[in-house]
Amino acid sequence: MAEFSYSARDREGTKVEGRVTAPDRRAAFAQVERLGLTPVSLGEAGAATSSKAAKTEPAKKSATPAARGGKRLAFGKGARAPKLKLREMLILSREIRDLLSSGMTLSEALSTLAAHQNNPAAGQIVTALRDRIIAGSSLSGALTQWSDTFSPLYISMVRSGEASGDLTGVLDRVCLHYERVMAAREKVIQAMIYPMIIVVVGAATTGFAMIFVVPRFAATFKSLNAALPLPTLMLINGSNFLIHWGWLLLIFLVAGIMGFRKFIRTPKGATWWHGRLLKMPLAKQIIASDAYAQFARTLGVLMANGVPVLQALSIVEETMGNKVLAAEIREARNRVTDGTSISGPLAAGKVFPPLLTQMLAVGEKTGDLSAALGHIARRYDEELDRYVKIFTSMLEPIMILVMALVVGFIAVSLLLAVFSLTSALKI
Repeated sequence: MAEFSYSARDREGTKVEGRVTAPDRRAAFAQVERLGLTPVSLGEAGAATSSKAAKTEPAKKSATPAARGGKRLAFGKGARAPKLKLREMLILSREIRDLLSSGMTLSEALSTLAAHQNNPAAGQIVTALRDRIIAGSSLSGALTQWSDTFSPLYISMVRSGEASGDLTGVLDRVCLHYERVMAAREKVIQAMIYPMIIVVVGAATTGFAMIFVVPRFAATFKSLNAALPLPTLMLINGSNFLIHWGWLLLIFLVAGIMGFRKFIRTPKGATWWHGRLLKMPLAKQIIASDAYAQFARTLGVLMANGVPVLQALSIVEETMGNKVLAAEIREARNRVTDGTSISGPLAAGKVFPPLLTQMLAVGEKTGDLSAALGHIARRYDEELDRYVKIFTSMLEPIMILVMALVVGFIAVSLLLAVFSLTSALKI
């Protein structure tokens, strides 16, 4: 038997320290949970009065779960660690929150999820999390192994929930935050669905006409050996180019898209592209409103959970999708001198809108910055809805007009040639 010292929180959030005697860390962890406590840390304090050989063997056994967890986290050479999409991560977080709310301990909740998990990636993560928790790790410490799935914001909030003893409440706020983030993403995606359908259908129709329809008319016109109008000649030459050199055009197009995607994944390219997005007609209001709402919502959640201002700004910078705004947040964090006021440093960069920084300043004056950030997030969520409706209502007729002009040019060019040949035959 070995003696373990623990640090834990009771249901009221009060820190409790003590010692338990158990054969290994797993059993010690379970004993602490049976006391109605949430373990924060667990370490071996000493050995009970048994032989030295007997003491060594439990130590080896206690290391076994951690060792097995370490092998599981490595996932083999060349293998990629499992990663969850935003929706899958949100579902997993809801399940953990619901099980904790029902009165289960964290290890019991993870064991239950591991036994009934249908998603293979989520099953691997939950199983490894359970093993690390039983081995004495905190949940926030264990989550750092999956930084691609759990963001710094997520881990910081979990850490604050462990410190306050209110992990269930924090997970509830985490779920609410990511539900709003996912809803904002879906609004932007839905705004692009209809225009993309129009573009694909229009391009397919134009390609079919240029490759299969126009050559038939061109053969007829050639057999009649008549002079053709300029639009018709342009159309026939374009059709011949697509038929004979279309494959080369397709290669250049695919290579250009791949090269552009590779460029915007570099730091310099991403900054350039995100700057262009913030100036792009029609789309800039949607992108900016989404980014401002995300900034305010994320910072507000962190501030409400007691995260210091400078650390919160650092986390917000990492979670921002737009590199231009992320760089401005980093500059604002460097300009913060007193550690509390952020409205002035943000306003100095002149990237964030004056209304946002002024509402932040009001929140700082009243001493309720998290509530002010909540108002800012709601305001820009409403603006996002409005701009999405404006974007779709304006883009649909524009796309229809463009495709009508292309198809109309093909039809008019062919009709002009038909009228010209008809007039020649009458003469």
